[in-house]
Amino acid sequence: MRYIIIGAGAVGGVLGGRLAEAGHDVVLVARGAQYEALRAGGLRLVTPDGPSTRPIPVVDRPEALELTADDVLVLAVKTQDSTAALDAWSVRPVAGGSTAGQRLPLICAQNGVESERLALRRFRRVYGMCVWLPATFVEPGEVLAAGTPLTGVLHLGRYPAGTDETARLIAADLEKSKLLAPVVHDVMRWKYGKLLSNLANAIEAVTGPLTGQGASALLERALAEGRAVLAAAGIDPVSQEDQAAARAGLRFEPFDGSPRGCGSSWQSLSRGTGTIEADYLNGEIVLLGRLHGVPTPVNDVLRRTANTFARERREPGSMPVAELVALVDAAT
Repeated sequence: MRYIIIGAGAVGGVLGGRLAEAGHDVVLVARGAQYEALRAGGLRLVTPDGPSTRPIPVVDRPEALELTADDVLVLAVKTQDSTAALDAWSVRPVAGGSTAGQRLPLICAQNGVESERLALRRFRRVYGMCVWLPATFVEPGEVLAAGTPLTGVLHLGRYPAGTDETARLIAADLEKSKLLAPVVHDVMRWKYGKLLSNLANAIEAVTGPLTGQGASALLERALAEGRAVLAAAGIDPVSQEDQAAARAGLRFEPFDGSPRGCGSSWQSLSRGTGTIEADYLNGEIVLLGRLHGVPTPVNDVLRRTANTFARERREPGSMPVAELVALVDAAT
C-alpha cells in the first residue's frame, strides 16, 4: 500500500517519516513553506535515535497526484481544516475507475471525534485512529518525535465500529515503523477517552503548561463537565487506567534535558495559524451538553478564549491562570 499523508505537520510528518524509514511508499501533502522545504530538502525527523533526513515525495494539492487502488489516505490536518481537505480528495479519480470517496480507505488521525462524521459523508471506508504521539513541528521541513522505544500508540478501527483486513494490514505496516497500532472494534471509545484528556489543550495554550494548583483545579472542572456530558449522551469512553496501560511502552525522552514540549493547540498559537481546534475539543463537550441538557460553562469559556487567542494571534501562555479562572467563574 501507498500512504498519502494529508497534512504533513507534526503528527503527519512523524507518521510519514516513520513509514518511509521502514520502506513503505509514502507521499506527503503540505502547503506553503512546509511544501517548499520538503520538496527542496526532504523531511528531517528528529527522534531519540538521532536525526535523519529523507527525501519523500511531496505534493501541494490533490490534482498533483494520480491515485491508485492501493492508496491509503491518512487525514492528519486539524479538524477545522477537515472539510476542505475531504471535499478536495474525495472526488479525485482513482486509476481503474471511480473516485477516492468510493474506493479508498481514509484514516482520521486527528484529535476529537468530528472528522469521522465529516468523512463518512464523503468516503465509504472510514477508519478512526486514536493518536498518542508526542510530536512537535520545529520549522518547515523538520519535525520532532520524543517517544521511545515506541514513537507512538495508534489505536485503529473502522468507523463507526468494527475491524477488517485493511485495518489489520495497515496496523502491520505501522508496527514495522516503531508505532504500536492495536486494531480495536470500538475505536471511538478510545477517541472519546482521548477527547477528555484534550480538554486540557485550551488551558495549556492560553496559560502555559499545567504545573500549578489553579490550572489543575480548572482542568478538573472541565473534566467533570466532560464526564457528565458523555454519561448523558450514553457514551462510555475508555478509562484513564486503560489508556495508561496501552501507553506503557511509550515514554518521553527529552533530547536536551528540557521538559516535554506543549501540545497541538499551543503549537497552533505559536505558529500564528489564526485557527485552533478548540471548537472540536472543548466545543464537542459544549455541543453534547446542549444536545442533552447538561450545562458546560467551563468548556464554553475555554473554547471561546482559545478561539480569541487564535483569531487575535496572541502569544500562547500569555494569560495568567487566575484571569482565566475569573472568566470561568463569571460564567458559572
